[in-house]
Amino acid sequence: MTATKPVRVIAVTGGKGGVGKTNVSVNLALALSQTEQRVVLMDADLGLANVDVLLGLKPSKTIADVLDGRCGLSEVMVPYNDFMSIVPASSGTQEMTALSVHEHAELIHAFNDVADQMDVLVVDTAAGISDSVINFVRAAQEVLVVVCDEPTSITDAYALIKLLNRDYQMTRFRVLANMVRTEQEGRNMFSKLQTVTDRFLDVTLQYVGSIPYDESVRKAVQRQAAVLKAFPKSKAALAYRQLANKVESWPVLTTPRGHLEFFVERLVQGARTGN
Repeated sequence: MTATKPVRVIAVTGGKGGVGKTNVSVNLALALSQTEQRVVLMDADLGLANVDVLLGLKPSKTIADVLDGRCGLSEVMVPYNDFMSIVPASSGTQEMTALSVHEHAELIHAFNDVADQMDVLVVDTAAGISDSVINFVRAAQEVLVVVCDEPTSITDAYALIKLLNRDYQMTRFRVLANMVRTEQEGRNMFSKLQTVTDRFLDVTLQYVGSIPYDESVRKAVQRQAAVLKAFPKSKAALAYRQLANKVESWPVLTTPRGHLEFFVERLVQGARTGN
């Protein structure tokens, strides 16, 4: 890699579908871009693209074109505003869900060309705990686990954290409560998860706050727009800006782990070992 500056790499995950993970990824990326950080949002649900659907984009090229050698990553990136671009995934492409070692290496090598164009890389992972999800999460410096007030959400988030801790010795996770009715509800969700992890795992969880349940989010989805853009004064939009402020305060490591090289090396390494 030619990049020498640290790039903040954040994987947004949840262990299941339906927790609003893609909405979180899109609006967090947008909120960070509004602080004039150069943000790239990568749709890492490689076989079932969500980001472009949520934002009403119709990309002419996707990650599949990069892997097929038809173009470089810079040609795939879709500008969203002056500071934010999106790397769209392909939709309905089964082979994209199980990339080979070579394909993973090609995908990550493609980031070499754009590494100096970003300050933050937000990775919107697929639902579940597939090899692809695990590889992307392991490669990131920051793991943001999204939970909502459903028993399966807490259970699946725990399963993801347990797998990453047991098999890959990952010990630090940040937790965001989504679609909460009150701030206390969010804290209660975090406490449920923390109680179980404290008992059975050697991990540290940090609660980073909550996003309130807000009809504006549903209306924004119907408009195929980010709530920050469609309803910038809504409760959810305010919460996303507060979250972005917290993210900016997270330390960016200046060791190799803090560079995009780390994302590259870990993702390729994970694909190579088949994990």
